[in-house]
Amino acid sequence: MQVTPGHLFAQMNFRDVEVSDERLVIELDNQPNLVNRRGALQGGLVATLIDIAAGRLADRHIGPGQDVTTADMTIHFLAPVLEGPARAEATMVRAGRRLQVVAVDVFDVARDRLAARATLSFAVLDPR
Repeated sequence: MQVTPGHLFAQMNFRDVEVSDERLVIELDNQPNLVNRRGALQGGLVATLIDIAAGRLADRHIGPGQDVTTADMTIHFLAPVLEGPARAEATMVRAGRRLQVVAVDVFDVARDRLAARATLSFAVLDPR
């Protein structure tokens, strides 16, 4: 994942694991500055990880000059990410011309445990 130097995401150590047109997998380490008082990765950062993975996958299915924007995101938090890294595995559900749907599962890799399951829809935007 290419991130602009100095951007907040550059400080968080996101990394690509797998990238294809049908599946995108990224990871985020569980760092002391990213956890809550119980030592789990902050829920908002899990949501951010989900949105990044899904959005990057959706972006692979648009035409020249088009863009995607998150229209809806539903997340079911199932377990905390205590050890990490948090691995987001995004898969394309439907790649339509105006709307795309992506499913994302997040795992605590060290514990081999499903931590969250999400479904996102993206509106496909034409150039202005």
